[in-house]
Amino acid sequence: MTSDAIEAIRSTLLDFLPAQHKIRALQSFYELIRNYPNRPGKGLRGLATLKSTEAHGVSWKKGIPAAAGIEAFQNWVLIHDDIEDDSESRRGLPTLHKEVGIPVALNVGDALHAYMWDLLISLTADLSLGRSILEEFVWIIHRTSEGQHLDLTWIKEARFDIAEQDYLQMVYLKTACYTVVGPLRLGSLSAGIQPPEEFLEAGKLLGCAFQIRDDILNLMPDLTIGKEFAGDLYEAKRTLILAHLFSHATAEERQEIIDRLSRPRQKRNEEDIARILLLITNYGSLDYAQDCANHLAKTGLSTLDDAFRNPANPIAFNQLRSLFRSLVTRDS
Repeated sequence: MTSDAIEAIRSTLLDFLPAQHKIRALQSFYELIRNYPNRPGKGLRGLATLKSTEAHGVSWKKGIPAAAGIEAFQNWVLIHDDIEDDSESRRGLPTLHKEVGIPVALNVGDALHAYMWDLLISLTADLSLGRSILEEFVWIIHRTSEGQHLDLTWIKEARFDIAEQDYLQMVYLKTACYTVVGPLRLGSLSAGIQPPEEFLEAGKLLGCAFQIRDDILNLMPDLTIGKEFAGDLYEAKRTLILAHLFSHATAEERQEIIDRLSRPRQKRNEEDIARILLLITNYGSLDYAQDCANHLAKTGLSTLDDAFRNPANPIAFNQLRSLFRSLVTRDS
């Protein structure tokens, strides 16, 4: 099912996006709209949506509209996120705004956002809970933007006093809601079933575990595939790793970290990054973060088991469970 499902999601999204226009400039615009969706990605969120749909006892094909929608969401949000973070690369290629400039990239992201709604309105009209699927996307967008605001504000205000719970609240909003909570609930709604309340807690725990693992991978050069190595440090991202380091470093080291990460990105050099990476290693911050991710994943999977006490399709549920377990052990 996996390869067929991923291809079905991808083709549904690309078939819905515009491809041809007689005006040259708009033809170029359409190609830019298709740029990120055409870049190879894991398709994790769409696949989780389909596996959740199937675990509820119906064909995974029922979940294709919502799955294509969540992948469209992922792509336009990444365009905007890359601009806001001034990221250098995305899926092994330069970010869109580095290729075409911020104004054009911003407009492309806006257009792809609109096509997401166009796709969802068109393809969910015949589903029994189609309106609920649209409302779930509204909820996802609200939560994601709230989390992004926290993330950006901490950097803007040069906040380094970010506690572990502050970080977990931010990544719950910014990442977990659209990476795990949303796909779980969208799968249920696509199957015509109202999602259980446990999906919220399970998704929060598993989504936070996913983001922590993502933060770890960003600082491991051999495993940074398609992304900028140590990009989180170049962007001065507040992560669980940095929070742990900051809480264990000496006062002198904390001031050094602040000085190095408070500089504008263009003035932050390899020496700054190497020094902070050394401190992270010395204080065991990566190991601490992985232990935290493992604990969150274990608790999240237990909560997910409670939500699926008697799954309509046990095989599909086990596949869904394995997918979420892999979030914390993946190497890319």
